[in-house]
Amino acid sequence: MDINFKKIDKKWQEKWSLSKEIDLTNSSNKFYCLTMFSYPSGSKLHVGHWYNYGPTDSYARFLKMNGYNVFQPQGFDAFGLPAENFAIKHGVHPRESTNDNIKTMKEQLNSIGGMFNWEHEIRTCDESYYKWNQWLFLELYKNKLAYQKEAMVNWDPIDQTVLANEQVLADGTSDRSGAKVIQKPLKQWFFKITDYADELLNFENIDWPKKTVSMQKNWIGKSVGASIDFSVKNSKETIQVFTTRPDTLFGATYLVLSPENPLVNKLTKNDYKDSVNKYKEITNDKNEQQRLDLTKEKTGVFTGRYAINPINNKEIPIWIADYVLMSYGTGAIMAVPGHDERDNEFANKFNLPITFVVKDKINSIDEKPFFGNGYCINSDFLNDMSTKDAINKVIKWLEDKSIGKRYTNYRLRDWLISRQRYWGTPIPIVYDPDGNPHCIPEKYLPWKLPDDVEYKPKGTSPLGSSKELIDRTEKIFGKGWRPEVDTMDTFVCSSWYYLRYLDSKNNDKPFDQKILNWMPVDCYVGGAEHATMHLLYARFITKALRDMKYINFDEPFKKLYHQGTITKDGAKMSKSKGNTVAPDKFIEKYGSDTFRIYLMFMGPYNEGGDWNDKGIKGIDRFLKKIWKVINLPETNEIDKKCEHLLNKTIKIVTENLNQMVFNTSISRLMELANLLVQKDKISKILKEKLTLLLAPFAPHFSEELWSLVGYKESIFNQSWPEYDESKLEEDSFKIIVQVNGKLRASFDVSKNLSKEEIFNQAKNIEKIDNYLKDSLVLKEIYVPNKLINFVIKPN
Repeated sequence: MDINFKKIDKKWQEKWSLSKEIDLTNSSNKFYCLTMFSYPSGSKLHVGHWYNYGPTDSYARFLKMNGYNVFQPQGFDAFGLPAENFAIKHGVHPRESTNDNIKTMKEQLNSIGGMFNWEHEIRTCDESYYKWNQWLFLELYKNKLAYQKEAMVNWDPIDQTVLANEQVLADGTSDRSGAKVIQKPLKQWFFKITDYADELLNFENIDWPKKTVSMQKNWIGKSVGASIDFSVKNSKETIQVFTTRPDTLFGATYLVLSPENPLVNKLTKNDYKDSVNKYKEITNDKNEQQRLDLTKEKTGVFTGRYAINPINNKEIPIWIADYVLMSYGTGAIMAVPGHDERDNEFANKFNLPITFVVKDKINSIDEKPFFGNGYCINSDFLNDMSTKDAINKVIKWLEDKSIGKRYTNYRLRDWLISRQRYWGTPIPIVYDPDGNPHCIPEKYLPWKLPDDVEYKPKGTSPLGSSKELIDRTEKIFGKGWRPEVDTMDTFVCSSWYYLRYLDSKNNDKPFDQKILNWMPVDCYVGGAEHATMHLLYARFITKALRDMKYINFDEPFKKLYHQGTITKDGAKMSKSKGNTVAPDKFIEKYGSDTFRIYLMFMGPYNEGGDWNDKGIKGIDRFLKKIWKVINLPETNEIDKKCEHLLNKTIKIVTENLNQMVFNTSISRLMELANLLVQKDKISKILKEKLTLLLAPFAPHFSEELWSLVGYKESIFNQSWPEYDESKLEEDSFKIIVQVNGKLRASFDVSKNLSKEEIFNQAKNIEKIDNYLKDSLVLKEIYVPNKLINFVIKPN
């Protein structure tokens, strides 16, 4: 059967392009359906992109047919390292290569046949977008949520830029370049996400995957405990530590400072400075993940100084070690080697004292290392108290003596947004001749990205090479003023883009208050790898904008769905890995809908799978089978079997699509098609309902079938079919027949038959009769509505 799928695709894509723009003034029954937008860092979309956009569009089309007013925009996350590196590799300006790539990708996105609202397209590299990125920065700065400080940062020596902690892999390499990341002190801009740490732990009113919620909670890392002040012997300095186990204070036998802690230089005795400085240099070459690796051998050096344990006035040595981080707590810990595994390893290696102050059971007489909650021993006024009670008691004791207090700590660090690369949003800050930062007034926004830049990475910010930018700054602000030359992390672009989609052509505001009735996003689809970056940042920015009175809701995404990952030969399919598969040749041969359905049929949508194209011919046969069904002669009659399976299919497919379950929905449609194609003629109602059920999965093909059935209006303006509950009951059921537990036959049974009648029918089956007639029947077993088993003994 020769069906020109390519011609059908083109025909309906052209018709869809003439449809009216969505009316965003009407939020009645609204459904904002959004996929994470794509990076135009390569010249083409790959199968992984299709796997994100195609099935989500099927879900959106299903919702439209169920009466929802669906908004499904598209755009491009066009700034950033991937796009810049692509441009460098091909010897063109990033703007040129990015726009060329977007043009190609738009053509490919259109080939999906997505119900995309292109009138609302955004490109983050356009001045009309990044102007409002700069506005956002300035608003955060005015509200003390953006600030600058010098910090040790993760430096990628290949991409020559700073990386956030989230962009450094567990093995200490960059998630982009693969280079070994080094530590480097730099003055950087930060967003104060830590102000929202506690609120970001609240997921009560959103429907998100449990794993993602858990990842964000772990990343924020809330710890409740105490801060305790340790005085230093023969010094006016005090060392403040944070601990979640203040009940073990009697067991603190030494202190450990992070090598970066400013107190190290102040406290280290002269005789120990060489070894301390050498150790600090070694530590600088390690990133956070390497330092926290529990399997590595513990290292450290003594400072020559002693602190005073405030609870028993004992002198305890002060060490430095790389397993203590300046970014967590105060950059100092009290070491309790009897009850902390890391401290225990360290103490054993360096022969430091170990005191046991917790036992596992109240009646236990053993004193041994124990790393959980229990009961206090060797702890004076805390003895025999449970961990919980002892924590409260010792905190009150510390507070009464003004040497400590109850304290909540977070693992979350402020969001470092400075990047030393060209292709990004210029940070809207200028510096006066004394080096003080000043906001660029809003009237000068967008603060344009200059073109006269040597943007190949050299270890310094490329914007510093722009004569035009320096001249522009001095012309506006005066001689000796200089511009900020870092650009923003591209996660800033994606932290609020869902708001701009709704008002993408507004030149006066980032978005109008009138569109807020469309927020939050009802369903957001994208990769789980963004859990502790984009998804966390978007929640933070939403809450900050709410507090600044620009929006009236708390969360950006009401429901979050993670599509699975498409792999190739076991590795995630991505441009950076060079293992992508382009969909174009499959669309050329089989058509867009065949390819879309094949992706959905591969397995559960939230699991993904390893790519191969072996099964696509089966989907091609399935669609041709439906074509044959729609072209069958018509009758006014519907037999009971077809009517039952149709209603059953409608029920299951409806339930599945509400949960974004595609693969088993397609299986049900295949089952229905297999039954209908056996008929000589079928009713028009069956043709209509089969086509309506197919429509979200195969939009082009279904439009064509709908016109063949005799309708001129789009199938997506029709209502989703409903099932008849009364038609779901079957008049018969299948019984399998076993002999001595082995399957020998099966037959259909009317549901009105008695048990005796069912046994008689089974015995009349020729194959079963052959087993029974020469045998002694020992037992007849009947499992209602399922099986019969004859237990026999041959004569």
